[in-house]
Amino acid sequence: MLLQTIILTVVFATAYAAASNSTSSTMLETIVTTVASIIGAAVVVGLINQQQSISDSSSSSSRQRKSKRDDSSSSDTDISVEGSVMVTLPAWALASWEDYFTRKYTTDEEMMSLAIHLSDRNITEGTGGPFGAAIFERHADNHATLVSIGMNRVVPLGNSTLHGETVAIQLAQRRLGSFTLMLDENKEDGLFYDESHDDDEKESSTPRKRQFELFTSCEPCAMCLGATLWSGVSRIVCAATKDDAQSIGFDEGPVFEQSYEHLEKAGIQVTRNILREDAAKVLQGYGTSGRIYNRG
Repeated sequence: MLLQTIILTVVFATAYAAASNSTSSTMLETIVTTVASIIGAAVVVGLINQQQSISDSSSSSSRQRKSKRDDSSSSDTDISVEGSVMVTLPAWALASWEDYFTRKYTTDEEMMSLAIHLSDRNITEGTGGPFGAAIFERHADNHATLVSIGMNRVVPLGNSTLHGETVAIQLAQRRLGSFTLMLDENKEDGLFYDESHDDDEKESSTPRKRQFELFTSCEPCAMCLGATLWSGVSRIVCAATKDDAQSIGFDEGPVFEQSYEHLEKAGIQVTRNILREDAAKVLQGYGTSGRIYNRG
């Protein structure tokens, strides 16, 4: 504003001095010059106003973006406020990644031990609730390859859907690049293709299905049971029971024997009570001091 005032003052002062020193014969020329000077000054002032407006708008947008970033940084860094949600594993799980994924798994007990370990470690590290899960691919010779792990991340990430099973399912589908784990056994489907089945495939008109199995440290709640149905897994294996979880205060929702019958009718094999006592012990320990976020 000060700069605009100075420009107009100089222009009018110059015009006045020119008019005072002019003769009558040059008065018309002086007037024309003065008018042109005033118009030029007005143009300059207008450009200054426009530039100031753009600058103010840019500063306002910058402040809004900074405010949004500040709001984001004040919350859990794993959650985006820009319209998307990130599902992440805790640091200790990432640090143990190589150990988990290079182990040899054959028996149900070996695979369930991992799920129970994840539930227990999640408690001791303070990174979520007492539930762990893992998805394996079972091969023709009966050995299994670990595809994904999951643990309850509800409270740390502020997301009621991030139970152990749903985290494992989402990460498995992400890794395989598919919305379902019901995949034909062919090279396009990705990770652990077994070439020994090539001859069998040529002889059969029906593609062989890959076998993905979900191991969970506790029988699923209503939400996770539904997620299991649509995930594409061929088998679910459970340790602790619904009663074990509800005994410490968790509400597991409307889960009935008919729920498991529905899974089996859909082609999903159900196995329960594998290392139940070990898994129930983890739940009992959590029940003495842990947070029951959906108490029944």
